[in-house]
Amino acid sequence: MDVRPGLIIWTLVTFIIVAILLRRLAWGPLLRAVEGREQKITDAIESAKRERAEAEKLLAEQKAAMTQVRQEAAEQLQKAQESVARFREELMAKSRLDAEAMKADAARAIEEERQKAVLEMKAQAASLALTIAERLLEERMDDAKQKQLAEWFANELGPRAKA
Repeated sequence: MDVRPGLIIWTLVTFIIVAILLRRLAWGPLLRAVEGREQKITDAIESAKRERAEAEKLLAEQKAAMTQVRQEAAEQLQKAQESVARFREELMAKSRLDAEAMKADAARAIEEERQKAVLEMKAQAASLALTIAERLLEERMDDAKQKQLAEWFANELGPRAKA
């Protein structure tokens, strides 16, 4: 193996020129491409992290909204049940008042009928007393006549008392 200094110099000059050309023409665009790819990957990772954080945030909001909807539904159901109970109590109270009013009306009607019956009985008794007084004034009374009048009175009073 021979060492040739001219060949070594020319090889070094050629290597330096190729290195300079490669650095300017190939390494710059290649490094920029690699850096661009690296930046895209970094951006994609950051974007994925943001989207994941946003998805977790939306999931938490959705869970909170579902919890709130369930709570509101339970409150509305409770309000509806309370409303039904209140309506039932109002209806029962109204029914009781109506029943009491009907009972009072019936008692009033019974009292009025009783009053009418008492007045009618008084009128019949007065009529009968007047009839007896007429008979007594028309005739003079002896024992037989008094007995006959008492029987007539009893017979007359019996059918009227039954009516």
